[in-house]
Amino acid sequence: MPTIQDIAHDIVAREGGYVNDPSDPGGPTKYGVTLGTLRALGRDLNHDGTIDARDVQALDEAQAVEIFLTRYFDRPGLGTLPPALQPVVFDMYVNAGVMAVKLLQRVLNAKGYGVGEDGLLGRKTLGAVRAEVVKGAQALVDAYSIARRDFYYALADARPASRKFARRRDGGKGGWITRAEEFMSPALRLTDAQHRARTASWS
Repeated sequence: MPTIQDIAHDIVAREGGYVNDPSDPGGPTKYGVTLGTLRALGRDLNHDGTIDARDVQALDEAQAVEIFLTRYFDRPGLGTLPPALQPVVFDMYVNAGVMAVKLLQRVLNAKGYGVGEDGLLGRKTLGAVRAEVVKGAQALVDAYSIARRDFYYALADARPASRKFARRRDGGKGGWITRAEEFMSPALRLTDAQHRARTASWS
């Protein structure tokens, strides 16, 4: 099983260098770290008194990994989750923020737990997670990963500008979908034909 540090390094490698895609609501981004994140952290990396796109460009890989670990793993308390759940929830937290925990709570509620969908890993949510892990950790990881994939598809359904993140130009699976399926059991991954059928209504 990859460590949290492994995942942070993998995210940096996958996200790549500086981009400023107008279709991406995150704006200027490098290694998956957005301008908004740097501003929230007060990281004036080029020390010019202003945090702007030039600071995003100045970000290095080690700084990005450190931001992921402190802001998206330590701060929301993902270390309180059972180890089997930490990688998949962390990977989504980097991508979707607090929605990662809200999605976990939705999955738990679909299984009959009455937890609040507040995005916080409180006592009740953690208790429900532990109860499900006892039944089978991979089953919960799979349920979460399927819900994550459905979340991305629904996001692309509602926002045409985001469809390129879910479907490649050649019609294959985009980064969002492959990212969601990375942690699930292989038998649960959609075939290329299933993916194309799911996205056939997109122009």
